Amino acid sequence: MKLEPLRYDLKIIASWIEPESKILGLGCGEGDLLYWLKKEKNVKERGIEIEESKVVKCIEKGISVLQGDINEEIEDYPDNAFDYAICSQTLQQVYEPSNLIHAMMRVAKMGVVSFPNFGHIKVRMQLALAGSAPVTKELPYSWHDTPNIRVLSLNDFKKFSEQVGFKILKKAAINTKENQRHGKMVTFLPNLFATYGIFLIGKE
Repeated sequence: MKLEPLRYDLKIIASWIEPESKILGLGCGEGDLLYWLKKEKNVKERGIEIEESKVVKCIEKGISVLQGDINEEIEDYPDNAFDYAICSQTLQQVYEPSNLIHAMMRVAKMGVVSFPNFGHIKVRMQLALAGSAPVTKELPYSWHDTPNIRVLSLNDFKKFSEQVGFKILKKAAINTKENQRHGKMVTFLPNLFATYGIFLIGKE
């Protein structure tokens, strides 16, 4: 199977992963990141994905994947079974994010978390000027049909790390374009100008 170029955010995550690591992908989608890491960095991968059609895509790529709810399936893994647990653009859809983070820190030495930044200026402007729930490229759903049950900013995640008790080891604030294929790092006022945040986290 042809190795497709990764989305910009996934490229950053991939750059943080050491070769030959053991990886758990939580809400791994169609397995693009796990497939790339398997081919390019020779990782041992395991994915968990709830949508059957996406699980089928993972299987077609030869990825080891379980169909199920990440909150439930992660409990079946022993302590420190993985080097990294990756939760890419999924945290905002989780009912108990603190429980999931604790589970990630239990089963893996480090975790990677990414999410759309609700503190972005376009979101703030829509809320301030239109007085309605924001809809953007990064948050494309209306309030009544969104899978995102949490809204958080980069600053919220930093506070969350102090409350829940994990370390932020690395972070990247980014803007993406062309269906997230390309992008750039945001260093000036990232909580205002970045569309996504990506964090490498470790145990306290």
